[in-house]
Amino acid sequence: MTGLEAGLFGDRSRTALWVTESTSSVIQAASLVSKMPAVHKLLLEEALQDSPQTRSLLSVFEEDAGTLTDYTNQLLQSMQRVFGAQNEMALATEQLSKQLLEYEKQNFALGRGDEEVISTLQHFARTVEELNALHTDLASQIANRMVFPVVQFREKDLTEISTLKEIFGIATDEHEAAMVKYSRLPKKRENEKLKAEVVREVAFCRRKQHQASMQYYCALNALQYRKRVAMLEPLLGYTQAQINFFKKGMELVSKKMDSFLASVSSMTQSIQAQLDAEAESMRLSQRELLSVEDTVYMPDHDLVPINRTLIQKAGYLNIRNKTGLVTTAWDRLYFFTQGGNLMCQPRGAVAGGMVLDLDNSSVMAVECEDRRYCFQITSPTGKTSMILQAESKREYEEWICTINNISRQIYLTDNPEAVAIRLNQTAIQAVTPITSFEKRAEGSPNPDRAKPGGVVHSSVKKATTVPEPEDLIAPGTPIQFDIVLPASEFQDQNRAGGRRTNPFGETEEESSSGADDSLLQQVFAVRFLGSMAVRSGHTQEVIYEAMRQVLAARAIHNIFKTSESHLMVTSSCLRLIDPQTQVTKISFQLKDVTQFAAHQENSRLMGFVVEGRDWSEGAEEGQPSFSAYIFESNTEGEKICYTINLGKEITEAKKDPEALAQLMKSMPLTNDGKFLLLESETGEAANGGGQEDLESEA
Repeated sequence: MTGLEAGLFGDRSRTALWVTESTSSVIQAASLVSKMPAVHKLLLEEALQDSPQTRSLLSVFEEDAGTLTDYTNQLLQSMQRVFGAQNEMALATEQLSKQLLEYEKQNFALGRGDEEVISTLQHFARTVEELNALHTDLASQIANRMVFPVVQFREKDLTEISTLKEIFGIATDEHEAAMVKYSRLPKKRENEKLKAEVVREVAFCRRKQHQASMQYYCALNALQYRKRVAMLEPLLGYTQAQINFFKKGMELVSKKMDSFLASVSSMTQSIQAQLDAEAESMRLSQRELLSVEDTVYMPDHDLVPINRTLIQKAGYLNIRNKTGLVTTAWDRLYFFTQGGNLMCQPRGAVAGGMVLDLDNSSVMAVECEDRRYCFQITSPTGKTSMILQAESKREYEEWICTINNISRQIYLTDNPEAVAIRLNQTAIQAVTPITSFEKRAEGSPNPDRAKPGGVVHSSVKKATTVPEPEDLIAPGTPIQFDIVLPASEFQDQNRAGGRRTNPFGETEEESSSGADDSLLQQVFAVRFLGSMAVRSGHTQEVIYEAMRQVLAARAIHNIFKTSESHLMVTSSCLRLIDPQTQVTKISFQLKDVTQFAAHQENSRLMGFVVEGRDWSEGAEEGQPSFSAYIFESNTEGEKICYTINLGKEITEAKKDPEALAQLMKSMPLTNDGKFLLLESETGEAANGGGQEDLESEA
């Protein structure tokens, strides 16, 4: 054996040893590859809703596709470098073979005796030429089986993802523009033809976005399979090309590699089969989801009945934002409730943020910028409020009912769904005329609510037993939700020479009756909720029951709009005044007010009972009758009760001058001799009445 043959044999032995040592690790890798976990998927069923959660998950898939694109470009550069090196190796070996044959043609001056060298070089030339054929074939296999699949994956699959993303973005923008146009439809002077055109435009854009989103989702789901094939197939081709390159001298080693190549090939075929099955499943789902009626895409075309017992809700709403002193803008955002909080999550955000605490808040329908389905949520303090617009009537009513349920803190109970259903049934019973009420097992009202507050006073002692609702208010009693002033009385109060009530306590002509009320005059900004006849006028429970029935009736009939009035409390009477015209809507003598109380849970609710006479039976003095009046104030209702109680004390003290003097000594007075309330109404309700910040006079 010559030295050249020994060197070649040694090189082949070392190569065989390297392949043998690598076989065990390759087999272990094959067993791990065959157990790859399932891929993540975007649900096609959520494409139509297009919620922020789905958009957030979509952004994860898009980020994954972007990372895959960057990695594919880097991987392709490395593979092209390998191909370039292998191609250069083939060219170099070809050049070397030719160069070895050129030795014989050289005219060396001292070239005699080089015949053996020339023969050896010719043998080397033939060997290198054979190696050149192997290197050329290896370069061709690397180009076809490693570089080309990656190039095809980048140009076909990744480019398709980018194109579908642009189409999806355009469809989304068109849908947003159509929704903005639809949201601006006027409620008054509604043009049915214009509305039909806008609705069809919204439906077309929504269907277009739905189709684009599902195609985009399908492509992203398929990419999770294709990227695995795209990563494994080139390396499989590269490995097979290398083995074919060494196969002539490494028969033993190649047989050991066959098991690994077979497992990789089997795994690639399995992934391809899964891709085909998933693609077929997605096609069937897409066909099924697109087979629905066009009404699914039309807003304000809900066939599902309204659910008034919800304690949580989510969906898109338009929110009104101020952009200047007199300008506003509407933004379409995704809102949802979480516990007792109203949350908002813009598109692209990972999580939502709290907008408003709904505990003890109030919600009512409002007229805003000639838009439909608008409602306002106000915090318990009255300092924070927001106006929202729903997409349809069902969404509008369900949002109002849901917020109303949450404001009662039903979600804190053990079974909030059952409590919401029971309260809704109770509210229906409260406004449904029936002959009798069923007895409630727990009694009504709640004993905790019947406890008197620190500022509620009454000369009548509380009953030792809790009366039943039918003992307080007759079943089927009608409820009056507004106080309408007759036209004749309005003209009488505004006739030339007549007097109108002034919230600052000033009149055109001073009179003796004004002097009687000069000791106490206080104005409160209130909203009249309702009034109804009651059977009893000397218990606080009748006021609580009237509050419950009035609020339940408003919730059932969706009567949330109220107008603000001024309640003037003097030492002789109560007056409800229109703040715009300063006309007295209704007045009560303070001596006829038999009971007054503030709600123990909602401090802004208060009510009082007024005694009157029923002359229908023909009695000489008439039978006593009682009516309960329920109000919602901008401040605490206990303050109004405190003022009414003070007025009664002043009325009683007027009978005895010494008692009146003692009362005036015990209470702080203003500079003009009127009683000073320590926590007076702010100047907003009475248009800045009084010079002191803590005093508001009529």
